[in-house]
Amino acid sequence: MHKRQGEPQIDNVSPGAAIPGGDIFIRGSGFQASNGTRPVVRFGETEGSLLLWSENLLVARVPEGAGSDLMVETVGGGTASFPLALGRLVAENLHPVANPAVDEEGNIYVTFSGQRGQKVPVSLYKIAPDYTVKPLAAQLMNPTGLAIDRTGALFVSCRNDGTIHRLGPEGRFQKWVEGMGIATGLAFDHEGNLYVGDRSGTIFKISPQREILVFATLEPSISAYHLAFSPEGTLFVSGPTTSSYDRVYRITHAGEVNVFFRGLGRPQGMAFDQSGNLLIAASLGGRRGIVRITPQAEAELVLSGTGLVGLALLSRRALLATSNALFAVDWDVVGLPLGG
Repeated sequence: MHKRQGEPQIDNVSPGAAIPGGDIFIRGSGFQASNGTRPVVRFGETEGSLLLWSENLLVARVPEGAGSDLMVETVGGGTASFPLALGRLVAENLHPVANPAVDEEGNIYVTFSGQRGQKVPVSLYKIAPDYTVKPLAAQLMNPTGLAIDRTGALFVSCRNDGTIHRLGPEGRFQKWVEGMGIATGLAFDHEGNLYVGDRSGTIFKISPQREILVFATLEPSISAYHLAFSPEGTLFVSGPTTSSYDRVYRITHAGEVNVFFRGLGRPQGMAFDQSGNLLIAASLGGRRGIVRITPQAEAELVLSGTGLVGLALLSRRALLATSNALFAVDWDVVGLPLGG
Protein backbone atom coordinates (compact mmCIF):
# COMPACT_ATOMS: atom_id res chain seq x y z
CA MET A 1 0.00 0.00 0.00
CA HIS A 2 1.42 3.40 -1.00
CA LYS A 3 2.27 5.77 1.85
CA ARG A 4 0.58 9.19 1.49
CA GLN A 5 2.49 12.44 2.07
CA GLY A 6 2.80 13.16 5.81
CA GLU A 7 1.38 9.77 6.83
CA PRO A 8 3.41 8.02 9.57
CA GLN A 9 5.06 4.65 8.97
CA ILE A 10 6.70 2.12 11.30
CA ASP A 11 9.85 0.48 9.90
CA ASN A 12 10.93 -1.51 12.96
CA VAL A 13 10.43 -1.88 16.69
CA SER A 14 13.25 -2.66 19.13
CA PRO A 15 13.12 -4.85 21.04
CA GLY A 16 10.32 -6.82 19.45
CA ALA A 17 9.03 -8.17 22.79
CA ALA A 18 8.05 -6.56 26.08
CA ILE A 19 6.04 -6.76 29.26
CA PRO A 20 4.02 -3.86 30.70
CA GLY A 21 6.42 -1.20 31.98
CA GLY A 22 9.02 -1.92 29.32
CA ASP A 23 10.25 0.76 26.92
CA ILE A 24 10.41 0.17 23.18
CA PHE A 25 12.07 2.14 20.36
CA ILE A 26 9.88 2.71 17.31
CA ARG A 27 11.73 3.75 14.16
CA GLY A 28 10.07 4.98 11.00
CA SER A 29 8.99 8.25 9.43
CA GLY A 30 6.31 10.90 9.71
CA PHE A 31 6.39 11.01 13.52
CA GLN A 32 6.87 14.78 13.81
CA ALA A 33 4.63 16.80 16.10
CA SER A 34 2.27 19.18 14.30
CA ASN A 35 0.26 22.13 15.57
CA GLY A 36 1.37 21.32 19.11
CA THR A 37 -0.02 17.78 18.83
CA ARG A 38 2.32 14.93 19.74
CA PRO A 39 2.15 11.50 18.14
CA VAL A 40 0.09 8.89 19.95
CA VAL A 41 1.36 5.33 20.40
CA ARG A 42 -1.34 2.72 20.89
CA PHE A 43 -0.91 -0.85 22.05
CA GLY A 44 -4.21 -2.28 20.89
CA GLU A 45 -6.80 0.07 22.36
CA THR A 46 -4.53 1.33 25.15
CA GLU A 47 -2.34 4.41 24.82
CA GLY A 48 1.29 4.16 25.91
CA SER A 49 3.37 6.88 27.53
CA LEU A 50 5.56 8.73 25.04
CA LEU A 51 9.03 9.27 26.51
CA LEU A 52 10.81 10.69 23.46
CA TRP A 53 9.75 11.67 19.99
CA SER A 54 11.30 12.96 16.78
CA GLU A 55 10.66 12.73 13.04
CA ASN A 56 12.08 9.19 12.83
CA LEU A 57 12.11 7.81 16.39
CA LEU A 58 9.63 7.34 19.21
CA VAL A 59 10.32 5.80 22.62
CA ALA A 60 7.15 4.55 24.31
CA ARG A 61 6.40 2.70 27.53
CA VAL A 62 4.15 -0.34 27.33
CA PRO A 63 1.06 0.30 29.51
CA GLU A 64 -0.92 -2.07 31.68
CA GLY A 65 -3.70 -3.62 29.62
CA ALA A 66 -1.70 -3.28 26.41
CA GLY A 67 -2.62 -5.17 23.28
CA SER A 68 -0.07 -6.72 20.95
CA ASP A 69 -0.91 -4.62 17.88
CA LEU A 70 1.18 -1.45 17.88
CA MET A 71 0.11 1.69 16.00
CA VAL A 72 1.28 5.29 15.79
CA GLU A 73 -1.22 8.08 15.15
CA THR A 74 -0.40 11.64 14.08
CA VAL A 75 -2.38 14.49 12.53
CA GLY A 76 -1.24 13.02 9.19
CA GLY A 77 -2.95 9.71 9.85
CA GLY A 78 -2.20 6.36 11.41
CA THR A 79 0.23 3.56 10.68
CA ALA A 80 -0.60 0.01 9.87
CA SER A 81 -0.48 -2.18 12.98
CA PHE A 82 2.92 -3.62 13.84
CA PRO A 83 3.13 -6.89 15.81
CA LEU A 84 4.76 -6.93 19.25
CA ALA A 85 5.36 -10.06 21.34
CA LEU A 86 3.67 -8.96 24.54
CA GLY A 87 3.80 -10.70 27.89
CA ARG A 88 0.49 -11.43 29.56
CA LEU A 89 0.04 -11.70 33.31
CA VAL A 90 -0.18 -15.28 34.61
CA ALA A 91 -0.04 -14.73 38.37
CA GLU A 92 0.73 -11.90 40.76
CA ASN A 93 1.29 -11.34 44.50
CA LEU A 94 4.38 -13.54 44.26
CA HIS A 95 8.01 -12.95 45.22
CA PRO A 96 10.35 -14.83 42.90
CA VAL A 97 14.06 -14.09 43.19
CA ALA A 98 15.26 -16.47 40.45
CA ASN A 99 13.98 -18.58 37.53
CA PRO A 100 10.64 -20.36 37.70
CA ALA A 101 10.80 -24.12 37.09
CA VAL A 102 8.60 -26.10 34.69
CA ASP A 103 8.00 -29.85 34.74
CA GLU A 104 7.28 -32.10 31.76
CA GLU A 105 3.53 -31.80 32.32
CA GLY A 106 3.73 -28.02 31.99
CA ASN A 107 3.27 -27.22 35.68
CA ILE A 108 5.14 -24.09 36.76
CA TYR A 109 6.76 -23.68 40.18
CA VAL A 110 7.45 -20.25 41.63
CA THR A 111 8.32 -18.88 45.05
CA PHE A 112 7.20 -16.27 47.50
CA SER A 113 10.70 -15.89 48.87
CA GLY A 114 10.30 -13.00 51.31
CA GLN A 115 13.03 -11.00 53.02
CA ARG A 116 15.79 -13.03 54.63
CA GLY A 117 14.48 -14.57 57.85
CA GLN A 118 10.86 -13.71 56.98
CA LYS A 119 8.39 -16.56 57.46
CA VAL A 120 5.42 -16.31 55.11
CA PRO A 121 2.18 -18.36 55.11
CA VAL A 122 2.84 -19.78 51.63
CA SER A 123 6.35 -19.82 50.22
CA LEU A 124 5.92 -22.05 47.15
CA TYR A 125 3.25 -22.19 44.46
CA LYS A 126 2.37 -24.62 41.67
CA ILE A 127 0.71 -23.12 38.60
CA ALA A 128 -1.10 -25.59 36.34
CA PRO A 129 -0.88 -25.42 32.52
CA ASP A 130 -4.24 -23.59 32.51
CA TYR A 131 -2.62 -21.03 34.88
CA THR A 132 -4.64 -21.90 37.95
CA VAL A 133 -2.52 -21.22 41.04
CA LYS A 134 -2.25 -23.68 43.90
CA PRO A 135 -0.21 -23.20 47.10
CA LEU A 136 2.13 -26.03 48.09
CA ALA A 137 2.25 -27.04 51.74
CA ALA A 138 5.96 -26.51 52.24
CA GLN A 139 7.33 -24.92 55.41
CA LEU A 140 10.36 -23.37 53.70
CA MET A 141 12.15 -20.23 54.83
CA ASN A 142 13.31 -18.00 51.97
CA PRO A 143 13.06 -20.48 49.07
CA THR A 144 15.31 -19.16 46.32
CA GLY A 145 16.50 -21.44 43.52
CA LEU A 146 14.34 -24.09 41.80
CA ALA A 147 15.36 -27.02 39.60
CA ILE A 148 13.70 -30.23 38.41
CA ASP A 149 15.62 -33.47 37.88
CA ARG A 150 15.03 -36.17 35.26
CA THR A 151 12.58 -38.03 37.52
CA GLY A 152 10.37 -34.96 37.87
CA ALA A 153 11.39 -34.18 41.45
CA LEU A 154 11.57 -30.50 42.38
CA PHE A 155 14.58 -29.21 44.30
CA VAL A 156 14.44 -25.94 46.25
CA SER A 157 17.30 -24.02 47.84
CA CYS A 158 16.75 -21.93 50.97
CA ARG A 159 19.18 -19.08 51.41
CA ASN A 160 18.18 -18.53 55.03
CA ASP A 161 19.75 -21.75 56.36
CA GLY A 162 21.68 -23.23 53.42
CA THR A 163 19.41 -26.25 52.96
CA ILE A 164 18.21 -27.97 49.80
CA HIS A 165 14.77 -29.59 49.87
CA ARG A 166 13.29 -32.19 47.53
CA LEU A 167 9.65 -32.52 46.52
CA GLY A 168 9.19 -35.97 44.99
CA PRO A 169 6.64 -36.84 42.28
CA GLU A 170 4.58 -38.47 45.03
CA GLY A 171 4.18 -35.05 46.66
CA ARG A 172 6.37 -35.53 49.76
CA PHE A 173 8.88 -32.90 50.89
CA GLN A 174 12.18 -33.83 52.50
CA LYS A 175 15.36 -32.03 53.45
CA TRP A 176 17.90 -33.33 50.95
CA VAL A 177 21.19 -31.69 52.03
CA GLU A 178 22.31 -28.89 54.35
CA GLY A 179 25.38 -26.76 54.91
CA MET A 180 25.26 -25.02 51.52
CA GLY A 181 26.07 -21.55 52.89
CA ILE A 182 23.76 -18.87 51.46
CA ALA A 183 22.22 -21.30 48.96
CA THR A 184 20.76 -19.63 45.88
CA GLY A 185 20.89 -20.86 42.26
CA LEU A 186 20.37 -24.52 41.28
CA ALA A 187 21.00 -26.47 38.08
CA PHE A 188 21.32 -30.13 37.05
CA ASP A 189 23.90 -31.44 34.59
CA HIS A 190 23.35 -34.29 32.12
CA GLU A 191 24.59 -36.85 34.67
CA GLY A 192 22.07 -35.83 37.32
CA ASN A 193 24.53 -33.92 39.53
CA LEU A 194 23.04 -30.88 41.23
CA TYR A 195 25.03 -27.64 41.30
CA VAL A 196 24.32 -25.11 44.05
CA GLY A 197 25.44 -21.50 44.14
CA ASP A 198 26.45 -20.30 47.61
CA ARG A 199 26.43 -16.57 47.00
CA SER A 200 29.27 -16.04 49.48
CA GLY A 201 31.63 -17.50 46.87
CA THR A 202 31.23 -21.24 46.21
CA ILE A 203 29.65 -23.46 43.57
CA PHE A 204 28.94 -26.89 45.09
CA LYS A 205 28.48 -30.09 43.09
CA ILE A 206 26.23 -32.72 44.68
CA SER A 207 26.02 -36.24 43.23
CA PRO A 208 22.75 -38.20 43.11
CA GLN A 209 24.15 -40.08 46.15
CA ARG A 210 24.49 -36.71 47.96
CA GLU A 211 28.28 -36.59 47.86
CA ILE A 212 29.29 -32.93 48.06
CA LEU A 213 32.29 -31.35 46.32
CA VAL A 214 33.45 -27.75 45.96
CA PHE A 215 33.29 -27.32 42.17
CA ALA A 216 34.44 -23.70 41.77
CA THR A 217 34.93 -20.45 43.67
CA LEU A 218 33.83 -17.01 42.52
CA GLU A 219 33.60 -13.41 43.68
CA PRO A 220 30.77 -13.11 46.24
CA SER A 221 27.40 -11.79 45.04
CA ILE A 222 25.32 -9.18 46.83
CA SER A 223 22.11 -11.10 46.12
CA ALA A 224 22.41 -14.52 44.44
CA TYR A 225 24.18 -16.75 41.97
CA HIS A 226 22.10 -17.92 39.03
CA LEU A 227 23.11 -21.12 37.22
CA ALA A 228 22.37 -22.59 33.79
CA PHE A 229 23.88 -25.30 31.62
CA SER A 230 24.50 -24.75 27.92
CA PRO A 231 23.37 -27.34 25.34
CA GLU A 232 26.95 -28.69 25.40
CA GLY A 233 26.81 -29.15 29.18
CA THR A 234 28.97 -26.21 30.25
CA LEU A 235 27.97 -24.38 33.44
CA PHE A 236 27.32 -20.63 33.25
CA VAL A 237 26.92 -18.47 36.34
CA SER A 238 25.71 -14.90 36.89
CA GLY A 239 25.51 -12.91 40.09
CA PRO A 240 25.23 -9.19 40.80
CA THR A 241 28.16 -7.60 42.62
CA THR A 242 28.73 -4.00 43.68
CA SER A 243 29.82 -3.28 40.09
CA SER A 244 27.43 -1.89 37.47
CA TYR A 245 29.46 -3.74 34.82
CA ASP A 246 28.93 -7.33 35.90
CA ARG A 247 30.08 -10.57 34.33
CA VAL A 248 28.70 -13.92 33.25
CA TYR A 249 31.12 -16.75 34.01
CA ARG A 250 31.71 -19.93 32.07
CA ILE A 251 33.07 -22.82 34.15
CA THR A 252 34.79 -25.80 32.54
CA HIS A 253 34.12 -29.41 33.53
CA ALA A 254 37.31 -29.21 35.60
CA GLY A 255 35.99 -26.21 37.57
CA GLU A 256 38.14 -23.56 35.84
CA VAL A 257 36.40 -20.18 35.83
CA ASN A 258 36.48 -17.91 32.75
CA VAL A 259 34.67 -14.65 32.01
CA PHE A 260 32.22 -15.27 29.14
CA PHE A 261 30.72 -11.77 29.00
CA ARG A 262 31.30 -8.49 30.81
CA GLY A 263 29.04 -5.45 30.80
CA LEU A 264 25.65 -6.31 32.34
CA GLY A 265 23.82 -4.43 35.05
CA ARG A 266 22.47 -6.61 37.85
CA PRO A 267 22.37 -9.94 35.97
CA GLN A 268 19.85 -12.41 37.37
CA GLY A 269 18.23 -15.63 36.16
CA MET A 270 19.12 -17.08 32.79
CA ALA A 271 18.37 -19.91 30.36
CA PHE A 272 19.69 -21.28 27.08
CA ASP A 273 17.76 -21.70 23.87
CA GLN A 274 18.33 -24.58 21.45
CA SER A 275 20.66 -22.47 19.32
CA GLY A 276 23.06 -22.01 22.23
CA ASN A 277 22.13 -18.40 22.92
CA LEU A 278 22.06 -17.35 26.57
CA LEU A 279 19.03 -15.31 27.61
CA ILE A 280 19.42 -13.45 30.88
CA ALA A 281 17.43 -10.95 32.96
CA ALA A 282 19.74 -7.93 33.14
CA SER A 283 20.39 -4.37 32.03
CA LEU A 284 22.39 -3.66 28.89
CA GLY A 285 23.39 -0.11 28.08
CA GLY A 286 21.04 1.15 30.79
CA ARG A 287 18.00 -0.68 29.39
CA ARG A 288 16.41 -3.45 31.48
CA GLY A 289 14.86 -6.64 30.22
CA ILE A 290 16.00 -9.93 28.72
CA VAL A 291 19.40 -9.82 27.05
CA ARG A 292 20.39 -12.42 24.45
CA ILE A 293 24.09 -13.28 24.32
CA THR A 294 25.23 -15.40 21.37
CA PRO A 295 27.92 -18.11 21.68
CA GLN A 296 30.26 -15.47 20.22
CA ALA A 297 29.46 -13.18 23.21
CA GLU A 298 27.47 -10.65 21.17
CA ALA A 299 24.73 -9.11 23.31
CA GLU A 300 21.37 -7.54 22.42
CA LEU A 301 18.30 -6.56 24.43
CA VAL A 302 15.50 -8.72 22.99
CA LEU A 303 12.69 -8.09 25.51
CA SER A 304 12.01 -4.94 27.49
CA GLY A 305 10.69 -4.91 31.04
CA THR A 306 11.50 -3.80 34.55
CA GLY A 307 11.85 -5.92 37.68
CA LEU A 308 12.73 -9.10 35.79
CA VAL A 309 14.56 -11.69 37.92
CA GLY A 310 14.36 -14.88 35.85
CA LEU A 311 12.83 -16.83 33.01
CA ALA A 312 12.05 -20.29 31.67
CA LEU A 313 12.07 -21.07 27.95
CA LEU A 314 9.58 -23.52 26.45
CA SER A 315 8.74 -24.13 22.78
CA ARG A 316 7.81 -20.74 21.29
CA ARG A 317 6.92 -19.43 24.72
CA ALA A 318 8.80 -17.84 27.59
CA LEU A 319 7.80 -17.53 31.23
CA LEU A 320 9.11 -14.34 32.78
CA ALA A 321 9.42 -13.80 36.52
CA THR A 322 9.46 -10.29 37.93
CA SER A 323 9.95 -9.48 41.59
CA ASN A 324 6.19 -9.83 42.18
CA ALA A 325 4.55 -11.58 39.22
CA LEU A 326 4.79 -14.15 36.44
CA PHE A 327 4.20 -13.37 32.77
CA ALA A 328 3.95 -15.58 29.67
CA VAL A 329 4.92 -14.38 26.20
CA ASP A 330 4.51 -16.21 22.90
CA TRP A 331 7.91 -15.65 21.35
CA ASP A 332 10.14 -16.87 18.56
CA VAL A 333 12.43 -18.81 20.87
CA VAL A 334 12.78 -22.52 21.65
CA GLY A 335 14.16 -23.65 25.00
CA LEU A 336 16.12 -26.77 25.77
CA PRO A 337 14.15 -29.99 26.32
CA LEU A 338 12.70 -30.21 29.82
CA GLY A 339 14.65 -32.60 31.96
CA GLY A 340 17.40 -32.71 29.33
